[in-house]
Amino acid sequence: MTVTEAIQDVLGTGEKASEFPFNVNSLFGYANSPKVLGNSFQIYLLTHLQTAPAATREEMSAAQLPLQYRDSCANLLIPLNRCRYEQYYLPWKCETERHSYEKCQYEEFKKRVAKMDELRESRGGARIN
Repeated sequence: MTVTEAIQDVLGTGEKASEFPFNVNSLFGYANSPKVLGNSFQIYLLTHLQTAPAATREEMSAAQLPLQYRDSCANLLIPLNRCRYEQYYLPWKCETERHSYEKCQYEEFKKRVAKMDELRESRGGARIN
């Protein structure tokens, strides 16, 4: 089983989509052993491997996002800001939304750093600016 097939099985989009609950243990080579990873890991995979569609310009305008925040993580910022408003900006509320948004920002940062390293290597280590 390839990684792509494993993720499709987890998300329920593969050929075995009707088999639910799925056996995540088989993804990692634990096919013949009892449930090693458990249900909480299965729930984690379901919630974190699904990607939300990117926010459209209309959605960002309706949410009144400032221009500097209209990036690929805006689809996570809109519900975070809504949650913050509804919870009166209490710091212990909206933790899952905040974590998801900050993780997205970090992943985007890593992509930019990798792209900059790639450009630097293509120029023989010379600075770009």
